[in-house]
Amino acid sequence: MSESALPADEQCDLLCLDLPHAEDIRTSLPDLDALTSAATLGKALADPTRLAVGAALLAGDELCVCDMAWVVGQAQNLASHHLRVLRAAGLVTSRRDGKLVMYRLTPVGRALVGAVLGETTPDRAVVDS
Repeated sequence: MSESALPADEQCDLLCLDLPHAEDIRTSLPDLDALTSAATLGKALADPTRLAVGAALLAGDELCVCDMAWVVGQAQNLASHHLRVLRAAGLVTSRRDGKLVMYRLTPVGRALVGAVLGETTPDRAVVDS
């Protein structure tokens, strides 16, 4: 068995294809650009520290880098780096408030961090797998 092959108990015993159903699904998939964008969002949260930053912003709504560094237990330069990555991915926005720069999740960031962490919203229930 090659490394990419599924174990026998996870494969169909015969070749069957419901072509109309499979083609409907195939043609309804997002295009490559949309999938690439979505994968970029997922990669931005694939780091445990960035996910912790997202969780902190989900819980605290808006934080400056100083508070974020304290909350996630990282140096300010590392917290700032992770916030920049999240901002570049479109998951975080920032605004200047005097001498402070405040960060918050975008709507997409809130939804994605919540989904990854299993948070529920009034219009969405988490299904246990």
